Amino acid sequence: MPGAQERILRRRIGSVQNTKKITRAMELIAATRVVKAQMAANDARPYSEQITAVISNLAAGGTAVQHPLLREATEVRKVGIVVLTSDRGLAGAYNSTVIRAAEREILAAKAEGKDYSLVTVGKKAEGYFRFRNYNIDAAFSGMSDKPTYENAREVAAKITELFNDDVDVIELSYTQFITMGNQRAVVRRFLPLDTEDATETSAVGPAAQFEFEPSPAAVLEALLPRYVESRLFAALLDAAASEHANRQRAMKAATDNAQELIIKLQRKMNQARQDTITTEIMEIISGAEALSADKGSSEDLLLDHLTSEMFPKLGSTGHTHTHTHSHL
Repeated sequence: MPGAQERILRRRIGSVQNTKKITRAMELIAATRVVKAQMAANDARPYSEQITAVISNLAAGGTAVQHPLLREATEVRKVGIVVLTSDRGLAGAYNSTVIRAAEREILAAKAEGKDYSLVTVGKKAEGYFRFRNYNIDAAFSGMSDKPTYENAREVAAKITELFNDDVDVIELSYTQFITMGNQRAVVRRFLPLDTEDATETSAVGPAAQFEFEPSPAAVLEALLPRYVESRLFAALLDAAASEHANRQRAMKAATDNAQELIIKLQRKMNQARQDTITTEIMEIISGAEALSADKGSSEDLLLDHLTSEMFPKLGSTGHTHTHTHSHL
C-alpha cells in the first residue's frame, strides 16, 4: 500500500491536473474571443474613419461652430477620468495597469488643487475605487467582454452630461490594442474634442471642396455627438481585444506553470515511492536475518540435546558388553 506522503502527493497532482484543464480551456476561449474582438474592431473602423474624415473636411474648410463639446475652459478646475476595465479577472496585469494610470491622474489633479469626476466601466475599476473611498459619479458594467454601439452611446451620454455640467476636461484611460502580443495602457484627452487632432488622424485627406447641406456648421454640430460615440466605441473595442489577449497569455502561463508543478510533484511522489520500497526491502531483509539467527540457535540446542541423549545409551551398551565377556 502507498505511504501517507505518496497519497498526499497523488491528491495534489490530481488537483493541479484539474486546474490545468480549466486554465487550458480558458486559454482557448480567450483565443477565440480575441479574434472576434479584432473582427468587431475592423468592422467598426470604416464608420469611425468616415465620420472622422467628414469632421476633418469641415475643419479644413474653416467651419466655425460654437458647440459645447468644443468648449475650451480658460481655467481647468475639475478633471473627469473615464476608466475602461473588465468585469472579470484572470487577465494578468490588464486591469491593474489601467487602474494605476487613472489613479495617477486623479492624484495629480488633487495635488494641483483640482476636483475630479470619476466614471468607471467594468466591475474591477468600480470595486477598486469604491474600496478606496473615491467618489464615483457613474459606474457601468456588463459591457467589457463584448461591447456594442448602444453601450458606447450610453456611456458617451453620461460623459457628455458631466462635461456640459461642470467638468472642464475629460481624460480616457484604457488599454490600446496594437498587436496580439503588444497592448499599452494609455490616458488620452477625450473632451473637449480637438478638430485639429481629427484632421491629423483622418485616414482620408481633407477635401474642403465638398458641399454640405443644409450647412457645414449644421452638419458639424450634428456629427460631433456621433463622433464622441464612435471614439468611445473604438476605445471599448480596443479594451475588449486587449482584455482577451491578456487573459489568453495569463491562462497560457498558468497552464505551463501547472505542468511544471505536476512534473515536480511526480518526481517527489516517485522519490517517496522509492523510499517506501527501500524501507520495505530493508524490513524484509532484517526480518529474514532475524529468522536466520533464530533458526541457527535452535539447531545448536537440538544438537546438544541429541548428544546428551545418545551418549548415555552408548555408555550403557558398552558396559553390558563388558559384563557379558567377563562372565564368559
